[in-house]
Amino acid sequence: MANVELTMANLEKRGYRVSRFPDREAAAQYLVQELGNTHVGLGGSVTLQEMDLFPRLLARGDVSWHQTQKEDGVREKANAAPFYIMSANAVSEEGQIINIDARGNRVANMFFGHERVYVIIGINKIAPTAEMAMWRARNIACPKNVRRLNHDVPCAQLDELKCIDCDSPNRICRAFVTLEYRPFGIPHFEVVIVDEALGY
Repeated sequence: MANVELTMANLEKRGYRVSRFPDREAAAQYLVQELGNTHVGLGGSVTLQEMDLFPRLLARGDVSWHQTQKEDGVREKANAAPFYIMSANAVSEEGQIINIDARGNRVANMFFGHERVYVIIGINKIAPTAEMAMWRARNIACPKNVRRLNHDVPCAQLDELKCIDCDSPNRICRAFVTLEYRPFGIPHFEVVIVDEALGY
């Protein structure tokens, strides 16, 4: 069982704001209220999809999300939004945030260029150490995502969830990012923890 209180305390020590909610509905209501009518960018995320966040935010303002909007330039519009919402592949109880990305647009938005960044995680994403969080990202989140996206890569063909560190041209594990502390380029960086399993 994840130690959520320890995770929150260590995230706060590393410069993040932290909020916690009992379920996805409460977290979604909080985000819609926080973000108001501004332009919001969303990173690729099963967590955000399971929270039904896109239509809720769209009813209040302008939203850019490539998972729903297929027009050219939607990722660039999301990058230019003052507020950005994403998830993480894993967060350690020590306070590190781990993400693995294919294009790099999602992880790039963790560093610079937004007034606010919100990282939403279910308690299933919390691991005891940074090493175990990276293991989780590589061996649980990434294999599940390649299967969801129907990528032709070796880990998608295995019976078990496992990274084999392939050199496939369709590999999605390309940018490995660990945030040790809140980047100076993001003045408001908030980790939103939901007390249920969300996403991969």
